[in-house]
Amino acid sequence: MEKLFTISAFTENRVGMLNRITIIFTRRHLNIESITASESEVEGVYRYTIVLQTTREQVDKVIGQIEKLVEVLKAFVHEDEDIVHQEIALYKMRIGSLTGVAVEKVVRENHARILSVDPNFIVIEKTGHYKETQRLFEDLKPFGILEFARSGRVAVTKPMKELSAYLKELEN
Repeated sequence: MEKLFTISAFTENRVGMLNRITIIFTRRHLNIESITASESEVEGVYRYTIVLQTTREQVDKVIGQIEKLVEVLKAFVHEDEDIVHQEIALYKMRIGSLTGVAVEKVVRENHARILSVDPNFIVIEKTGHYKETQRLFEDLKPFGILEFARSGRVAVTKPMKELSAYLKELEN
């Protein structure tokens, strides 16, 4: 049965690393729902957070392939109950199309905030899970959205074992 999985891959910072990782998904005809890359808590180690909808068997095979890459230090697969995660979404709205009270009500109801005000537009920010950012998108649609951008998932694990502990185990 297909379900949503989050992969955390910890790598060295090398040119082309993202390409080498994503090719593994392409070869298996797996669609990446979202991907983010950033520094980790360990200096010189970078974290890729990849979300995909697939079976447990497929994701386990993908993890095995990712870990075969020389620059990959460790890769983990997580189900939603094993992580704390968020996304950020930005909504750019034309000032002329807005009725202040109505938009303010939508922003408050969705626990969003106005990030920037310009003479011609405002930018609204919402952090939360996909369904929450999508709900605000649907609520703002009638007012006319000029631009919309949503980040990939950013996640940390609930288990307390730190990355540095895994790296020490790899050294031994």
